[in-house]
Amino acid sequence: MDLKGRSLLTLKDYKAEEIDYLINLAAELKAKKKQGILGDSLKGKNIALIFEKPSTRTRCAFTVGCIDEGGHPEYLGKDDIQLGHKESIEDTARVLGRMFDGIQFRGYSQETVEKLAQYSKVPVWNGLTDTYHPTQILADLLTLKEQFGTLKGLKLVYVGDGRNNISNSLMIGTSKLGINYTILAPKSLWPNQELIETCKQYAKESGSWIEISDSLDGVEGADAIYTDVWCSMGEEALAAERIAILKPYQVNPALIEKTKKENTILLHCLPAVKGNEVTEEVFERFADVIFDEAENRMHTIKAVMVATIGK
Repeated sequence: MDLKGRSLLTLKDYKAEEIDYLINLAAELKAKKKQGILGDSLKGKNIALIFEKPSTRTRCAFTVGCIDEGGHPEYLGKDDIQLGHKESIEDTARVLGRMFDGIQFRGYSQETVEKLAQYSKVPVWNGLTDTYHPTQILADLLTLKEQFGTLKGLKLVYVGDGRNNISNSLMIGTSKLGINYTILAPKSLWPNQELIETCKQYAKESGSWIEISDSLDGVEGADAIYTDVWCSMGEEALAAERIAILKPYQVNPALIEKTKKENTILLHCLPAVKGNEVTEEVFERFADVIFDEAENRMHTIKAVMVATIGK
């Protein structure tokens, strides 16, 4: 499948078979790395890594994934370049596009990553914005496939802030690939109605469904539960308010019990605030899966780079 020259700004832009291709390529690259086999697909390629927001997994995944395939990653923090300050985003994009073969952006505005793609004329990858986090969802999908052998027909239940970038992107990815998706959240934290309608159309095409509820009973039958921090970066001032309304949605032993299943797993994109969205006991019970998921950021990000700019 030819994805050369493509950006990854949101999974809305990718067909189901293209997402599937990236997951399978990531699995193949992961297996090779475990055998000590690295590639040279990115030999001679230079990658700009722009970070407005700090990161552990995204930065390390792009850096190691790029070097594994023979490329050179260049970290550009918010104090290293003039993005949107002394120089417009459009002009910065045009400069970087003449020097780099691909650009990763992790920051606040989805509009910024879209402008970078429009003006740089090289593939741009969204490492997180306030709206979407597509590279995380690829790692989540690979983890689910490793755990269950298949994706179609699984039930994934997201518990917590139902309108953050993770939940938005999960709703897109699951509905495209035929995974049944449930959001359990207080009504004030439900996703944007327009995105719900878009994803319901994807789900109709893939033969899956989307359910949004404020009742914890919706967790019954879950193959996987997914949770995330209650306050995303930049929302720290809302912490007390969020904790108050989301406390009933904590993933704890009682919630796991409500699934009425023996083999339910827990996913978490990290970092975790144990004692808030998940108890330490439950987190540690599923730690192996959660850290597989964290490792899979590297394999899936590597797959995206190889597929879009690799030789």
